[in-house]
Amino acid sequence: MKIEWSSQYELGIGVIDRQHRRIVDYINQLDELQGSETSETLTRILDDLVDYTFSHFAFEEALLEEVNYADLNGHSLEHDTFSRQIKTMQERCESGESMADELADMLLHWLLKHIQSEDRAYAPIVREKIAALDPVKYEGWMHKTLRRFFRI
Repeated sequence: MKIEWSSQYELGIGVIDRQHRRIVDYINQLDELQGSETSETLTRILDDLVDYTFSHFAFEEALLEEVNYADLNGHSLEHDTFSRQIKTMQERCESGESMADELADMLLHWLLKHIQSEDRAYAPIVREKIAALDPVKYEGWMHKTLRRFFRI
């Protein structure tokens, strides 16, 4: 089931919205395989998706730590649970199992639920923090968060 990105999935936090949109793009690539996937193609897309998603989780958690989000531990636990599920599916894929449709459906349902529930819960806090900063301080704050994430 291919999904078209729409404003209903946006949190109003540009960097996070762009990351979520990229994850949806990867899920749509899986959906486009529609039973015609080769093991190599599926593995490549899934590897890219997993790498990007885990990087997104790390960035998001660093951002939530920066704003002292009260439910950071709960949010991280959601990420950890999903990470274990996706790693299991990645192992199944690497063993040659044809599963692009199942994988795309599972990922899409999890992501949309996560965005519309767990991520939406922190969005007002992050937006408030951003709004309280003048543009120069915001750039410094975001750069600091990116630097922590990317270790630059």
